[in-house]
Parts: sequence; C-alpha cells; structure tokens
Amino acid sequence: MSIVTKLQPLFIIVSALTGIALGKLIPLSERYAGNFIGIFLTCMLFFVFLNVKITEILKSFSDPRFSVSALIINFVFTPVFSLALSKLFLSAQIDLQIGFIMLMVTPCTDWYLVFTGVAGGNVSLGASILPLNLILQIVLLPVYLLLFMGTEVSFGFDTIMNSIALVLITPLVAANAVKLAAKRIGLGSALETITKKSDDIQFILLCLAIISMFASQGALLLGNSILFIKLLPASLLFFAVIFFLSLCAGKALKLPFENIIPLVFTTSARNSPISLAIATITFPLRPVISLVLVIGPLLELPILAIFAALLKLISPGYKRPHKK
Repeated sequence: MSIVTKLQPLFIIVSALTGIALGKLIPLSERYAGNFIGIFLTCMLFFVFLNVKITEILKSFSDPRFSVSALIINFVFTPVFSLALSKLFLSAQIDLQIGFIMLMVTPCTDWYLVFTGVAGGNVSLGASILPLNLILQIVLLPVYLLLFMGTEVSFGFDTIMNSIALVLITPLVAANAVKLAAKRIGLGSALETITKKSDDIQFILLCLAIISMFASQGALLLGNSILFIKLLPASLLFFAVIFFLSLCAGKALKLPFENIIPLVFTTSARNSPISLAIATITFPLRPVISLVLVIGPLLELPILAIFAALLKLISPGYKRPHKK
C-alpha cells in the first residue's frame, strides 16, 4: 500500500480543515468555492473512467460463483440493509438517511483493489468485476433513491438523470474518446503512463473538491459537528455484517480463500466520490447530504485496513477445498 493510500484519512481531514480556514479567512471563497466542487469531481471521474475498460465487462463472469454472489450482496442485499439501518439509526433526519443510502449502495471502483492486494487476495479477479459494478451503480442509484426516498423528498427521475448525465456520462464519454484518439495517433503508451498515476490524480482532485465544499459550507459543518458520531453506529454495523456475510458466502460456495478476499472488499468498500458528485448536483440546497459522503471515507478506510489485517490472520487456518 502506498504512503498516499495509508494517509488518505489524514489528507481528507486536512483538506476539510483547509476549506474551513479558507472560508473564514477569505470571505469571497465562501461565496464562490461551491462553483468548483462539480468541476473537480467531474475531472476526478474522468480519470476514474480513463482507468476502467468497459469493453472487458464480460470478464466479470470469469468465476460465476464470485461474480453472482458479489452482485447479489452489492445490489440486492446492501440496498435493503442500508435502508433498514438508515430507518433504525437516522429515522428523524432525512438528509442523513439520503447521504447514508447514497454512500452504501455504490460499490467502490478503486481502493478496494489496494486492500485486496494487501490482504493477499486475487486482485485480478477483484478487478474483473469493476466495470460491471460501475455500470450497475450508475443505472441503479436513481432507482434506489426514488424507491426508498421518493415519498420523503421532492425530486424527480429527470432531475437525477440530468445529474448523472452531467457528472458521470460526460466524463465517461470523454475518457473513452481520449483512449480511442490516443490509440489511433500512436500515443497509447503515453496514455498508459498517465493511467498508472490516475489513482493519485483522482485523490488530489477529490481533496480539492473537499476543500471547495468545506470553504463554501464550513459554517454548516461547524453547526453539525456531531454528524460523525451520528453516522458511527449504522456504519459500523453495516461493515461488520457485510464482512461476515461475504466470508460466509465465500465459504458456502467453496471459493478459494484468495477469491473470498476480493469478495469481502468489493462488497464492503464504498464509492463515496461518485455518490458525492451526484449529490452536489442533485441536492445543491441540501449540503448535509454531501457532508455525509465526505465523512464516509474517514470511517471506511480504517475499517478496510482492519479487515485486511483480519483476513491475513484468518488465511493460514482457512480450510481450502480438496482438489479432485
């Protein structure tokens, strides 16, 4: 794991504090910083898509037991479980419910592979399901929001689809256009060099978006400083249940342990940047939703590191299926 990955929670905290300081010290930044949030997030997603090969989506089913179980947990169990947790722990706070659900129904498309490698798992198998996870979460997120929160909040399907078109489809088309152009004019190797650095570039852009958000909404954050504590019980229970569910599913399906590890991380790691990008456009007047999605990685990354350590401890004693 790179030093940048290890220190991501710290960088996120520093970015938030920097944004608050800018908002306090430079009054104009509080007024205009919000205009840059969508720009930074759209640029970040461009590099996400630059590193994803949608054409390899069929590789998602290289191991059907792994793929089907991951899809069922991510897109059937997790949405229903997230809704139940939000109603149980955040029942009186609609914006917290929306932010929590948006965070939990979007599987990660980047750092879950890092933790898979740290734990000694099958990184190639984990990467195979990435394009399918990405496409399904883009398609299903508006469905989940309308199904779960449509009666609580006044927003329409067209509003969400316009947000998705603006912050997701545009960078997706642009990234694939750049890849096609680079291939045709012989710059494929140069583009590959850039994509190798895309994870760091994505994180820098995410930090810039967080700085912009907290510069524009610092006063709101200071007035909601207990958000972290409010989200903690639901988040801890979510990650604990998903961890043990994935382990049990992998064992029941007799997956090799190196394949159970990516199953754990692709079902537990969440995609807060994509959710954040959609939230800032769909709910511009409800910044608490976006704040929840910024707080998410502060909870998630330490938990994923703990999971990696636990899986390394479990691995030596795991009973592997007998070869015939």
